[in-house]
Amino acid sequence: MDPTLPDQLIAAYGARLDAAPDATSAFPGETGARQPVHTVYGGAQIFRADTAPRLGEIALAAADRYAPDAATLAAAVGRDPGDPIVAASYPRVLEKLGREPVEDFRIDFEDGFGVRPDSEEDRAALEAADETFAGMEQGTLPPFIGIRIKQLSPELRQRALRTLDMFVTRLVTRSGGRLPEHFHVTLPKVVSIEQAAVFGEALGVLEDRLGLPEGALKAELMIEITRSIFDEEGRVNVARLMRAVGRRGVAAHFGTYDYTASCQITAAYQGMTHPSCDFARHVMQVALAGTGVWMSDGATNVMPVPVHKGVALTAEQAAENLRAVHHGWRIHFDEIRHSLVHGFYQGWDLHPLQLVTRYAAVQTFFLESMDPAAERLRNFVEQATQATLVGDVFDDAATGQGLLNFFARAINSGAITEEEAAFRTGVTPEELRARSFLTILANRRRG
Repeated sequence: MDPTLPDQLIAAYGARLDAAPDATSAFPGETGARQPVHTVYGGAQIFRADTAPRLGEIALAAADRYAPDAATLAAAVGRDPGDPIVAASYPRVLEKLGREPVEDFRIDFEDGFGVRPDSEEDRAALEAADETFAGMEQGTLPPFIGIRIKQLSPELRQRALRTLDMFVTRLVTRSGGRLPEHFHVTLPKVVSIEQAAVFGEALGVLEDRLGLPEGALKAELMIEITRSIFDEEGRVNVARLMRAVGRRGVAAHFGTYDYTASCQITAAYQGMTHPSCDFARHVMQVALAGTGVWMSDGATNVMPVPVHKGVALTAEQAAENLRAVHHGWRIHFDEIRHSLVHGFYQGWDLHPLQLVTRYAAVQTFFLESMDPAAERLRNFVEQATQATLVGDVFDDAATGQGLLNFFARAINSGAITEEEAAFRTGVTPEELRARSFLTILANRRRG
């Protein structure tokens, strides 16, 4: 049978496609780099070189007092006291709090610092830089660290850029030209392309004039205003804002409470699980899918804090403290799981006691799906190899890649070790680190 489309037309189509811009360049996919499970925010005025380990000590003490065993922790977060998943995660949570209690810390010059006299913020910027340098020397900084400056609004942009300049310049001067390995600068309440572009350009100028490698100052944007989601003409704005920052843009953080306020939602109903937040997060996901930009959810603002202070408490006061902490833990745990189910694997923490439920929620989320995911990944690899050997086409690589990403995130969270993942799945540690399902198939084909 003669084809309907002539060869000349097909050749013309090919030439047209070859001449078109490469759309895939904007969607490189997952970088394979470690993404922290949270960012802890704390005011710049109280940051010290040993803040991260001190937060871990407070969290461990709270776990000892308010969740001395797995059954108590399970009941506190609304699970059955005999839940085997919580029992399996409990020692891992304690180990994580002792070894690496904070994965990412943001020294905050915005909400956590407030509006203060310029002389006071100047001094805080220099002192925070000195403490960061001391942490570099002492090895007490978390794996990721950075600063959040004020927004680039007409009223605050000069202050924001001055703080950025003073902190980075002081740190680089003290350290002899070095930054912490993963240093991020966060810009809040970004609403326009020009704000994002100026932010990225300012970071580039600092790098150039301070002799830093290009891209050493990583940029994060906070998506917390409705206009950050859609611009004034109704266009999706998230990806446009990230592109304006340039290649240094690594993450978009969702700001729950500013966003719900900008939607005119009253304070009583503002929260992580409000449907308006789900909508905004899903827009972020679609807009940033395949770009390699990390997404982070916001914070739970109900703190797990005891209501009575001191050591000489009555039995009733001690019981009230237990209820208050468990109430805060339950809300935090549930909201983290809500984020994880919706594909947001990072979130904010604002209080040291939230570290307990951060790791408990993340690790139980991965552990409860571990066995079926391992079996599915092992079967996918085996079936794909067999199909390749007999010449069939294996067209479900996306599912295999999703399972591989699951294990990469589970390893990063501390829920499972790399060795355990390799044993369960039959995938080598090197293949797990590469995070490419197609590479695994190619390796098996060569084997």
